[in-house]
Amino acid sequence: MEARMTSPADPDVITAIQHLYKAVHAAGVDRNLLSLVHLRTSQINGCSPCVFATIQSAKKAGETDERLHHVVAWRDTPFYTEEERAALALAEAATRLQDGAAGVTDEIWDSAADHFSEEQLGAITLEIAITNFFNRINRTVGEQAGKTW
Repeated sequence: MEARMTSPADPDVITAIQHLYKAVHAAGVDRNLLSLVHLRTSQINGCSPCVFATIQSAKKAGETDERLHHVVAWRDTPFYTEEERAALALAEAATRLQDGAAGVTDEIWDSAADHFSEEQLGAITLEIAITNFFNRINRTVGEQAGKTW
């Protein structure tokens, strides 16, 4: 299978996205936590290029295979902190906004707010949104796993 497009975004769009990522990373959220959020969101959306790229970059940043392989079942493993669990729950709820889904409940939000400042919550929420954005583009254009950006 081949991607339907070679570059789905205009250079000005890429620049804007880079500014968004700069804001996410300036909020003081651990990069490994952001990688776990990106990975879990991409798993839910079935975005193979994002799963691939996230695992590659997270491993380079020191993340373990054990944690990367188990993020899909994070609730049933001992490998994540309470802070990470709160962020993963937020990522799942914000990503699963289909018809009839509860979305981000007060319980999920309050749990995340117990661990993160408002600025950090904004960054995590933006990371989830950007990931969903890329997941949808990649799934639409048929982007294949194997690239790193």
